[in-house]
Amino acid sequence: MNKTINLNLEKIPNELMLMLELISVNNKEHISEGNYKNIDWDLFFQLALHHRLYPLLSIKIAKFNCPWIPSDVSKSLTTYYRNNTFQMLHLCGVMEKVSQLFAENDIRSLFLKGPILAEDLYGDISMRTCGDLDILIPLNDLQRADDLLVGLGYEKNEYIKTVLNDWKWRHHHFTYYHPNEGTKIEIHWRLNPSPSTEPAFEKLWERRRKTALVSSPTFYLGQEDLFFFLVTHGARHGWSRLRWLLDIHKMVQTDIYWQDVKRRLKKYQCDFIGGQSLILSSQLFNTILPKDIQSLVFQKNSVRLAQETIFYLEGMVNLHNAPLPKEVSKYHEKYLLSIMSFKQKVLYTLSVLHPYYMDAETLPLPKRLHFLYFPLRPFLWFWRKTRKHALP
Repeated sequence: MNKTINLNLEKIPNELMLMLELISVNNKEHISEGNYKNIDWDLFFQLALHHRLYPLLSIKIAKFNCPWIPSDVSKSLTTYYRNNTFQMLHLCGVMEKVSQLFAENDIRSLFLKGPILAEDLYGDISMRTCGDLDILIPLNDLQRADDLLVGLGYEKNEYIKTVLNDWKWRHHHFTYYHPNEGTKIEIHWRLNPSPSTEPAFEKLWERRRKTALVSSPTFYLGQEDLFFFLVTHGARHGWSRLRWLLDIHKMVQTDIYWQDVKRRLKKYQCDFIGGQSLILSSQLFNTILPKDIQSLVFQKNSVRLAQETIFYLEGMVNLHNAPLPKEVSKYHEKYLLSIMSFKQKVLYTLSVLHPYYMDAETLPLPKRLHFLYFPLRPFLWFWRKTRKHALP
């Protein structure tokens, strides 16, 4: 653990601390059970699934002599690990098929995570879990990509409701699901939703890398762009799944040009988020941080945000399960504001003045009159609030 910055980890479950030690330990034949008595092994297993760490845990437990870990826990982890291997092999096939289809139709695509990320950071696709494929394409190619995916049998999840084209910046991806294959694909036109700022697609495409994982030309983000994406994505989700933080741990060990990383983080107003991720990685995974990135770590905002993130590790917080508990929802709303720069907070405040789809639901107007929602928004908001309080 980092000896200079010490986060308060007292409320983190002992089961999760054991998990972190199992993953972080190196070059040891035994792991002492002395500090891990009275372990709730059901909770241990559920945390392994929640944080998506079961592939690495399965291998670590098999490698090191841990006879005090119940055999049924080890066997269950191994079963999930094997199933994940089959899942990743399946996604490799889907990735190659979609990549080739897009290329044949002149749609440039960058794969953000999935098997490519597992191969790049872990050297083995079975070592990282993945439930879907995330693909970034230019905004202007969305309709053509939609037609191609529908042609393959995918169904679009129409959960985004929009007015005055606010979907282009309030959201950042559409979701597609194949009912027969059970495969989910997210088509991104942005790395993150507004008010975040980020490199343009053209810049990302210029710095792309080509994977050797599949035979047809398939591309993914350059190293420095990948670090930027992983940091901003993980921070936005409160690092509530340690798999995302383990990715940062692995990235620090790669041959990455840190000066370029720091410039990029500063340009897009998220250098303190970069520091947050490195502090957490150092504290939880014993990551050895290069001197080149010490300036990111020793920022007050970075330390504060790292400590705020521990809230998500003290319980099994799943931000994807709506509705969230009231306590979690309120905490996460404040947290999301805290990871914004001053400029991003200003943009977010201004975005509230832009009409929402609920305004169109409150007062339906013909599309040619949708511009009236701008002056009407305060009144429609007040009407909804009044109605809400009037209801029993």
